[in-house]
Amino acid sequence: MEQDQTAEKANPIKNEAWEWMKALLIAAALVFIIRWLIFAPFIVEGPSMEPNFYTGERLIVSKFIYKLSKPSRGEVIVFHATKDKDYIKRVIALPGETVKVEGDKVYVNNQVLDEPYLRQALDDAAKKGIPYNTRNFAEKTVPEGTIFVMGDNRSNSQDSRDIGFIKYEQIVGRADLIFWPFNKISLVRH
Repeated sequence: MEQDQTAEKANPIKNEAWEWMKALLIAAALVFIIRWLIFAPFIVEGPSMEPNFYTGERLIVSKFIYKLSKPSRGEVIVFHATKDKDYIKRVIALPGETVKVEGDKVYVNNQVLDEPYLRQALDDAAKKGIPYNTRNFAEKTVPEGTIFVMGDNRSNSQDSRDIGFIKYEQIVGRADLIFWPFNKISLVRH
């Protein structure tokens, strides 16, 4: 009789431990799936995306979005620039489009690109009587399977003008949310 009572007491403890183990394994699997397949954190480094993103800001990058669709003009993406370095830039031109940069104007298919995300910075530079962009780019056609990207800080950005067109395979994902610092939590303007 005593053995039956001891076995009954041991079983609830074993059962509870097993339930906790299952819950922890499921949580770990979900973290792995979400972190490695769907979303990834990214830390902004350097001034290339100012005035819209600053060094130290942390973003959530949607890795899954480009499994369903291709990047669109104006979206902010993270991509593998080198084997060891990821960059954050804005999509400017898509495959088959022509792109040219002259002064503060970006032309896509011979049309001036409307860039509302830079309007304030362009206005501020114009009031000071200085160009916002000091680096031009001769007209080129974006090859199939690639995109042309630029940093928002046009005079201080290593982008497609320097490193060339970005292949779809290099893209990590789309920046969707600023989550740090807390006073800047917001959705990314595309």
